[in-house]
Amino acid sequence: MSAIPQQVLNSQKAAIEALVSIQGSVFGGFEKLVELNLKAIKATLDDVSEKSQHVAGVKDAQEAAALTSSLVQPNAEKAMAYSKHVYDIVAGVQADLAKLGEAQLAESQKHVQDAIEQMTKNAPAGSESAVAMLKSGLAQASTAFDSMTKAAKQAADVAEKNLAAATSATFKAAGEAAEVAKSATRARRA
Repeated sequence: MSAIPQQVLNSQKAAIEALVSIQGSVFGGFEKLVELNLKAIKATLDDVSEKSQHVAGVKDAQEAAALTSSLVQPNAEKAMAYSKHVYDIVAGVQADLAKLGEAQLAESQKHVQDAIEQMTKNAPAGSESAVAMLKSGLAQASTAFDSMTKAAKQAADVAEKNLAAATSATFKAAGEAAEVAKSATRARRA
């Protein structure tokens, strides 16, 4: 068997393995989202049942106002926690896919470099400058991709930090709103 068909077979095998890895990563993320949603639905049903019992026991308007204000912060916190879990799952899948993409790109670059080396060995005399130019172009493309990958990772880090700051500010605002509502309820009772 010649070297070229074996290279093609190896390349196809690597592509299939990459596809299986991508499918596994995406399915794993989907599975986590389904599990998260099932937990959220179960918790919501339990919470609705509990809150319904509290509502059934309300005797006057002040008690109703107090119950309403006590629901604001926990629901905001639950919504933010759910959003954070979804973000974490999606970010994890994205990171897995990025790693797989980088690995595939590295493998492709290796194949191109190997092909250039083979071509260099069999190139006619006088074609050294063309081969050098080809190698230089490949090196520049690789450097540009590395720079773009680094910039994308930095942007993702900044976005994650901004999300954490926004989440913290939202929790703080929800807590302050709940305290204002409690104070207003106490003032009405007095």
